Amino acid sequence: MLAGTRYEHILLNDSRAPVIAGTTMKVVELVQAQAAHGWSAEELREQFPHLTFGQIYSALAYYWDHREVLEADIEARLRKVDRIRNSTPESPLVKRLKSKGLI
Repeated sequence: MLAGTRYEHILLNDSRAPVIAGTTMKVVELVQAQAAHGWSAEELREQFPHLTFGQIYSALAYYWDHREVLEADIEARLRKVDRIRNSTPESPLVKRLKSKGLI
């Protein structure tokens, strides 16, 4: 079940994570793409043509209005990825590539 917010294009999913209405995309996913590539709203629209400018600007506004909470969520996600990565043995392919100096 999705809950509304005061942002026209942003809903909260069952986990209370903000998602872009009409999609499964989380606000933090759009923000991380913008941060990683330095994309403007226009470039985000080119990369995610299924999103409208209204959805993009609403997601960005939601992020800036809730920055501390969302940044904490991003950090928690990164820590989880690190825990999983550190607890998973290297694959044989990665070992071979490392032994050949390819990675």
